[in-house]
Amino acid sequence: MAKDTAKKASREDWHPADIKAALEKKGWTLRALAQRHGLSSSSPLSHTFLRSYPLNEKRIADAIGVPVQDIWPSRYHADGAPKLRGLRGLRSHQQSTAPNCQRNGNRKAAA
Repeated sequence: MAKDTAKKASREDWHPADIKAALEKKGWTLRALAQRHGLSSSSPLSHTFLRSYPLNEKRIADAIGVPVQDIWPSRYHADGAPKLRGLRGLRSHQQSTAPNCQRNGNRKAAA
């Protein structure tokens, strides 16, 4: 029977074990960091390893002392602005690549 192991979000992002090790080097555990920010458990912080939660990503990055875009470059632009994901990211990409396309019948292409 095979075990299900957590997948890394991106090849460029830090591995969760590296993030935990960096926290420990700074004297933090996920549980202590959660308590510091008034969370009842460390689950919200650990979920950040699998999905994007900008507030918790910032908390972890601040505890480590590294910019959030260095830890999760797949989730942030170089300037630290979050990348849009899902349908919002897709729409944003479509608008930036084809600004004069017809959308929902409301606009016509420029002549």
